[in-house]
Amino acid sequence: MFFAIMFMALTVAGKDIKTLVLTTNPQMHCENCENKIKNNIRFEKGVKSIETDIAAQTVTIVYDADKTTEDAIIQAFAKINYTARKVNCGEAVEHSHDDGGCCKEKK
Repeated sequence: MFFAIMFMALTVAGKDIKTLVLTTNPQMHCENCENKIKNNIRFEKGVKSIETDIAAQTVTIVYDADKTTEDAIIQAFAKINYTARKVNCGEAVEHSHDDGGCCKEKK
């Protein structure tokens, strides 16, 4: 039993978990934008978690680097008609007022 627990602990400790912060074009403007990204990107191989932040215009993805790469995650955004790019540490993303046609204003 002890050896089984030790083996599982070593297996978990050996994973290469990384965090990737992206911004998108078109930018996120509403809950629909967030949900489109979350509901599609979370199924990409290796993605452990995904958080969106409309105020900061960022998508933070925690992933297993043994199963996927930054490039593969960025390419996954193209499948849902978004262009994604990595946000550099300390970079502030400028907000655009163009919603890219994804958001519908309620009248």
